[in-house]
Amino acid sequence: MGPGPSNPYPEVTAALVRPVLGHLDPEFLGVLDDTCDRLRRVLRTANPLTFPVSGTGSAGMEASLVNVLEPGDVAVVGVNGLFGERMCEVAARAGAEVVRVEAPWGSPLDPEAVVGAHPSPKVLAVVHAETSTGVRNDVAAIAARKGDALVVVDAVTSLGGIPLEADGWDLDIVYSATQKCLGVPPGLAPLSVGERARGRLRARPPSWYLDLGLIGRYVEGQGQRTYHHTAPVSMIFALHAGLGVLLDEGLEAAWQRHAECGLALQAGLEKLGLELVAPAGHRLPQLTTVRVPEELAVPEAEVRARLLHHYGIEIGAGVGPMAGRAWRIGCMGHTARMRNVQLLLGALGEVLGR
Repeated sequence: MGPGPSNPYPEVTAALVRPVLGHLDPEFLGVLDDTCDRLRRVLRTANPLTFPVSGTGSAGMEASLVNVLEPGDVAVVGVNGLFGERMCEVAARAGAEVVRVEAPWGSPLDPEAVVGAHPSPKVLAVVHAETSTGVRNDVAAIAARKGDALVVVDAVTSLGGIPLEADGWDLDIVYSATQKCLGVPPGLAPLSVGERARGRLRARPPSWYLDLGLIGRYVEGQGQRTYHHTAPVSMIFALHAGLGVLLDEGLEAAWQRHAECGLALQAGLEKLGLELVAPAGHRLPQLTTVRVPEELAVPEAEVRARLLHHYGIEIGAGVGPMAGRAWRIGCMGHTARMRNVQLLLGALGEVLGR
């Protein structure tokens, strides 16, 4: 448990240790194509340009923004945590005029405030599941009122853990990461670009490596691929396996499993006398933030250290304004099991003497 990488599924481990193929080997390219198809099913989209970016979730963020934002474009960014802040930084470096729409850390964004922040933005950017606070933002409500803007969604911690409908919610660009609810080690950033966004991509974005026009000729080329970069073969194998596990379970079943574990965890934390940070109705089941008790007998870092060294359980520290004031407890992917919830609650109760 913890906000970082979860233990891989056995199928993922097996995929990681299979013999490495060349990145242009026909067998590998077949796996790559099937991986993209599986991503479409998990993202609930028919977008042809759907593939894993060779890089972690932040590479997906950068690819999403630098390919659509040009100097002077207006980007409205929802900021209620660390990764909304990072979106602002990436958009500003692309030369955009950034309009921040803020909510306190631990509170959800107001969709009306986001869509009403500027009369004609190029982009509306929002984090679906804010990893730093455990808050779910209502991206569907924002997309429903987007007008001519492109909606860019950070789904790093939401994909596979809570409902996400790329086409059903009319999202223009969605990016995620492998190490959260997909149960795959970090290293890839699933990305999907819709038709409206493809028609508005920059002809020559400032990043060669993340140029979606160039990458599209590689991942969509089938028999006429244009080489772009050396794909991380073993990570593609791992993602292919992880997506297979998720699809075999069924998306709805995985969402329900995460929901049940999250509810049990949050109820158990409150029974221990701990206060949850995110408000009811906007809490993520896969990432729970809890306030550090004021009456701790030891520093909060010592609590986390004892959980790790005595019980093999890792929980995350707070970041930004929540540093030292909150813990982030991940229950996602392979670790979203009721036995893990019970183990964490028992161990934390013993460490806290409750």
